[in-house]
Amino acid sequence: MASFLKGFSVLFLGFTLVMSSCIAGNFYQDFDLTWGDNRAKIFNGGQLLSLSLDKISGSGFQSKKEYLFGRIDVQLKLVAGNSAGTVTAYYLSSQGPTHDEIDFEFLGNVSGEPYILHTNVFTQGKGGREQQFYLWFDPTKNFHTYSIIWSPQHIVFLVDNTPIRVFKNAESVGVPYPKNQPMRIYSSLWNADDWATRGGLVKIDWSKAPFTAYYRNFNAQTCTGSCTSSNSKLSNGAWQSQELDAYSRRRLRWVQKNFMIYNYCNDYKRFTKGFPAECRQSRFL
Repeated sequence: MASFLKGFSVLFLGFTLVMSSCIAGNFYQDFDLTWGDNRAKIFNGGQLLSLSLDKISGSGFQSKKEYLFGRIDVQLKLVAGNSAGTVTAYYLSSQGPTHDEIDFEFLGNVSGEPYILHTNVFTQGKGGREQQFYLWFDPTKNFHTYSIIWSPQHIVFLVDNTPIRVFKNAESVGVPYPKNQPMRIYSSLWNADDWATRGGLVKIDWSKAPFTAYYRNFNAQTCTGSCTSSNSKLSNGAWQSQELDAYSRRRLRWVQKNFMIYNYCNDYKRFTKGFPAECRQSRFL
């Protein structure tokens, strides 16, 4: 299904990404339903997918292929109504004790209260790099696009094409960066009422089950298989020149000023002996 396009490029928010392939998404072709029995469903000719959670089980899916660098987009409509205690996770991950991972997690809430968008980055099995946000819209009313741009230089989290977080490659100051382990795409809807809403104080109201989230318009513009940053198709300088343009930096600052509710790089109680080295770089965006 994937076609290899020489010189293919994607212009986005001042970035130029040169990809070895562009994959037009179809859930039947691109994903396996991995757990939850009939709680995970694909329909509309592979253009729509749903995950459901009830008292017996949640559900999930994963990509058939692994990816290394590029851009991943999906549109999500989250569990509506009282979603307290539920978590809808959408993330990239490799396997093993030294795995890498790039996380979107949506923490449900009681009716009328906002979802919390939880982000994290794991490198070589180490996470603890949480940033959390409220969204500037109701994510249960309509589909919205959640994207990850992953390059050798940095990881960008985006919501409706607005960057909300940048995690830069800080190997120069001794911080491991995910660049060698291909990752699969995973998503799940599951019971996390021991921690998800107000630290576990608010439990799932099972009378509202089943809880359902919907997915559409998956798209991957990314390398596949053994593609690396030193691949000849990617070594023309375009990857090295990726930066947010001025407008994107303003949008990033707007989100972080008005909607960020937790940033590990500002958690003085947690890091009494000094912040992680990568936090210093984040202050110059």
